[in-house]
Amino acid sequence: MKKILFLIAAFATFAFAGEGETIKAYSVLAAGVGLGLAALGGAVGMGNTAAATIAGTARNPGLGGKLMTTMFIALAMIEAQVIYALVISLIALYANPFL
Repeated sequence: MKKILFLIAAFATFAFAGEGETIKAYSVLAAGVGLGLAALGGAVGMGNTAAATIAGTARNPGLGGKLMTTMFIALAMIEAQVIYALVISLIALYANPFL
């Protein structure tokens, strides 16, 4: 798996790189990988949150409303972390501080 990722990075560098464009190429690659990992982590966290809320509601249906409110707050915080990763990726792409 490491060899495949290394080859993808190497080919992406050559595909995007012209003269002195390697930093931009690596920024595109880093933004894509970083945003993908953030979305994956957010999806796992949201799934765990929803599963825990459903299990809690099944055990005690009277607390369903409170659990649902708490779940929506937790989902908003999880989604905020993914949006922060998106902002950092956009900064790395368009206002690249490494150039």
